[in-house]
Amino acid sequence: MITTIITFIIVFGILVFVHEFGHYYFAKRAGILVREFAIGMGPKLFAYRKNGTTYTWRILPLGGYVSMAGLEDDTEELKKGMPVSLITDENGVVQKINTSKELTLVEGIPLELTDWDLTDGLWVEGYENGTEDEIKRFKVDHDALIIGKDGIELQIAPCDVRFQSASLVDRMLTNFAGPLNNFLLAIVAFGLVAFLQGGVPVTTNTIAQVQTDSVAQKAGLKANDTIIAIDGAKTPTWDDVAQHIRSADGKELVLTVKRADKKQNIKVTPVQKNVNGQKVAQIGIIAKGKMDRSIKAKLTYGFTQTWYVIKQLGNALASMLHGFSLNDLGGPVAMFSLTSQAKENGLISVVTLTALLSVNLGIINLLPIPALDGGKLLLNIIEAIRRKPLDPEKEIIITMIGFGFLMILMLLVTWNDIQRYFFR
Repeated sequence: MITTIITFIIVFGILVFVHEFGHYYFAKRAGILVREFAIGMGPKLFAYRKNGTTYTWRILPLGGYVSMAGLEDDTEELKKGMPVSLITDENGVVQKINTSKELTLVEGIPLELTDWDLTDGLWVEGYENGTEDEIKRFKVDHDALIIGKDGIELQIAPCDVRFQSASLVDRMLTNFAGPLNNFLLAIVAFGLVAFLQGGVPVTTNTIAQVQTDSVAQKAGLKANDTIIAIDGAKTPTWDDVAQHIRSADGKELVLTVKRADKKQNIKVTPVQKNVNGQKVAQIGIIAKGKMDRSIKAKLTYGFTQTWYVIKQLGNALASMLHGFSLNDLGGPVAMFSLTSQAKENGLISVVTLTALLSVNLGIINLLPIPALDGGKLLLNIIEAIRRKPLDPEKEIIITMIGFGFLMILMLLVTWNDIQRYFFR
């Protein structure tokens, strides 16, 4: 169990890190202030600050985020009447604003806040040392820090480093970079699998085994039969064979089979079987495979396999439009179960699972749902068409609605996973 938990944390951590690093890199490249790069959720375990960004490791290994200036209330730590302490330089310019009650700055200037502008004017003002005789204004440095209640230092966000100040192209690249990195990770992981196993397994359109009492056996199919066509459509690869069977939807299929240099037609009707909570059409045959050990096959496997998985997921999402079920989705519980199975099968299975989950994460995040990267890209496209940005308040409302929907969906999926894996 311990090794499974560790494996799960490593796999999930890699997926989240790679995804968020994409957003982080392109944001930095565009001159956007990345205030925090967090792996995990909840209370912080570790924090390190460099070049304006605070890097944190948080206690729950179930996500992560990149906090960019302008995408949230950057001054939420400040409130009128709040006691703070200011650290200034030799010219009296504020370098740090301490809001934490847990941290005392010995040389700090006590101030009761009355007003501030950390976006354009860069100043704070209030009553110094508890006196209410005079409001004093302090100039704030462009790169000044706010020490939050949890003790984490975050850099303030003037207009020029906010997300909204970047060009539309840079914002779109920043939003797309997370899913892009997931696809790149999948390519690398699948490529690594090819080298670890010494080649690329290739399935042919020849049958290696016919399962006992299956539809195929009853229809007369035999081992070493080569399926060259289904319903008149050529099937040069096993993927073609499998696709025709999966899409049969209970209809009878005519298989053109080559047996001992002779062709014959065999009729079969696929049956629906439950596989991991999903109904899959099968006829009970296993493909004959071989191993392609060429360097070319190994180098291209990452690209071809990633594209194959993307297409399969696309087909799966399209099928949901005709009938949606929670069994079509999986949350952390399902991921943990899959990780457990992969761990038992060794390193290659774990790397393969990482690649599959990475593609899944990339595709899901590209869905045009507010709060997801795809929803943000959709807003970018609308902005490009309208030639002006959406009202920030409306955008926040749309994003919050999307976030609420995702939270409800996640709870439903998690509960369904618990029932599916532990009570059925």
